Amino acid sequence: MRFSYTGAMMKADLPVRLSVQALAESGAPLSGQALLQKMKRLALDAIGLQADSTVDWKVHGELRPGADGSSDIWMHLEAVATVPLTCQRCLGEVAVPIALDRWYRFVANEDIAMAEDDAAEEDLLVIDPQFDLSVLLEDELLMALPVVPMHHLCPGQATPLLGNGEGGVGEGEHPNPFAVLASLKKP
Repeated sequence: MRFSYTGAMMKADLPVRLSVQALAESGAPLSGQALLQKMKRLALDAIGLQADSTVDWKVHGELRPGADGSSDIWMHLEAVATVPLTCQRCLGEVAVPIALDRWYRFVANEDIAMAEDDAAEEDLLVIDPQFDLSVLLEDELLMALPVVPMHHLCPGQATPLLGNGEGGVGEGEHPNPFAVLASLKKP
């Protein structure tokens, strides 16, 4: 999946440092691709990561009226990637698609973030004049990974969750668990 957008857009490498204030004031989106191998923590979880494996990302900022009458800085992050992980059933490689679509509101300090966190639907981040977008993207990709990655149907399996599919069970059908246990009973 690739992003398609209208309007002015700047194509860029993933910025390590970003002024979110300037991003919000300009309203112009930034987008690009980042190599997954450059994300060290993500690369540790991945297996068989290709040198050209990428994440497509897009970010834009905006100013919205705040509760106190001043403008709040908001940022929207979208990203799409496929990360190869180890299937916990068959121990083979499983390609896990990840799609991010997150909004963040920036606040002045950690105390404000903690005070407003429970009531806010959006994620709150402390504003930094040189915000590290690469760390945020990697954090979000890591949090989006499944706890137990696995194929829906492992290679070599005839039906999901049934090993080799023996026992006359067709695609999508599940055997009676008590009948399976009864078949395991020794005469």
